Amino acid sequence: MRVAMALLVLALLALAGAGGYGHKLSGDLQSANKIIGTLSAGIESRDAAIARLQHESAEREKSELALRVSLNNAGTVALTREAKIQRLINENETLRHWVNTALPDAVIRLQERPAFANANDYLRWVSEGNKLPLSGQ
Repeated sequence: MRVAMALLVLALLALAGAGGYGHKLSGDLQSANKIIGTLSAGIESRDAAIARLQHESAEREKSELALRVSLNNAGTVALTREAKIQRLINENETLRHWVNTALPDAVIRLQERPAFANANDYLRWVSEGNKLPLSGQ
């Protein structure tokens, strides 16, 4: 009987230990599920960010292509215009003479632009009255 009681007590202790271990495993499982949920949310967020960045990159590439086409068209127009101007200069003696004539001093002074460090320097320069001479002088 004592042996049976000892075995019964031992079996109850083993059962209590298994129950405690099961409870601990249940808590570990809940913690693991929380971690999995957090990681899954992080992965979904990362995937959404990657998709958004890929979309923005594709849009940027389309815009860049449009700008390159526009630049190419502008270059073509400029070359055509330059060729036309050069053809007109070569065909017209008066125009060729006018192109090769130096600009008057007053016009050259209009093209001179002093270097300004700030807006006050510009306002001072304007207020000094750097005027052109009257025509006929």
